[in-house]
Amino acid sequence: MGRYLLRRLGMTALVLLLVTLVLALLVHVIPGDPVRLMAGPRASDAMIEQVRTEMGLDRSIPAQVGTFVVDAVQGDLGQDFSSNLPVTYLVGAALPHTLALALTSLALAGVAGLVLGVFAATHPNTWADRITNMVSVSFVTMPPYVAGLFLLLIFSVSLGWFPAIGAGSMGDPGDYLRRLTLPTVALALTWIGYLARLVRASLLEVLGSNYIRVARAFGIRERFILYRYALKNAVVPTIAMLGVALGNVIGGAVFVEVIFSRPGLGTLVFDAISDRNFPIVRGGVLVVAVIFVLGNLFADLSYRFLDPRIRVEERRTTT
Repeated sequence: MGRYLLRRLGMTALVLLLVTLVLALLVHVIPGDPVRLMAGPRASDAMIEQVRTEMGLDRSIPAQVGTFVVDAVQGDLGQDFSSNLPVTYLVGAALPHTLALALTSLALAGVAGLVLGVFAATHPNTWADRITNMVSVSFVTMPPYVAGLFLLLIFSVSLGWFPAIGAGSMGDPGDYLRRLTLPTVALALTWIGYLARLVRASLLEVLGSNYIRVARAFGIRERFILYRYALKNAVVPTIAMLGVALGNVIGGAVFVEVIFSRPGLGTLVFDAISDRNFPIVRGGVLVVAVIFVLGNLFADLSYRFLDPRIRVEERRTTT
């Protein structure tokens, strides 16, 4: 286990390094002069050269890439072009709102997906199972921005139950949670459907295994078998999948935050793309990439920790 952990940590560090290198080259990949795009069409030549020098774009490409990578490893993501504030400060101010949205969405998706999956697995090949599967497939195929628009029109514009835009203040938990409800549901719907289907398939497979048949032969109650033996093993893939879902939810939060005008990381990167503010784009995308890679690492390690069969198989192959 220790050797595998070191190997996975090394691969994670390598992936993050490659992502950082790609982002360092982002300014040179776009067509045209990035400094002229950032400064605008009315900027004078003297101003353009000053901006180029301040951003370090007057140096060679290898020197720029090396500086960005070294600074990023030390936590320095550059400086905002318009406000002259550190990108780390701006990302740090926006990240709590995005994490709150992502974590509440994952919690809702985990609970609702588990309930729907167990309900479908305990009523196989019935009308309840078919309806649950139909709802799950509908959720899976619905992008978060489409769900967000529908929820916004129905529950904010038509019914007026929830605020339409903004995130509120974390100092007022009640108002913050009300404003968080619709974005959370919009972002969680896809994963509710996916996890429901995953739980159903895993639980049906476990319920058909030999040790479950033995438990039934000994006269153990079906409810006890379901929650004490079957469900504990069936949710292992689901728990591991939540780590993978974290990175995808962070990515999907970009569209949801723009629709609901939430001051999160997605809105920050979206506005920076519109303003051609590349330091913020690079810093924001790098933070999202770090969260995504760490989520995958957590999913991999948790799956191996929760499923002892993998560790047993490893011992057999190494001996």
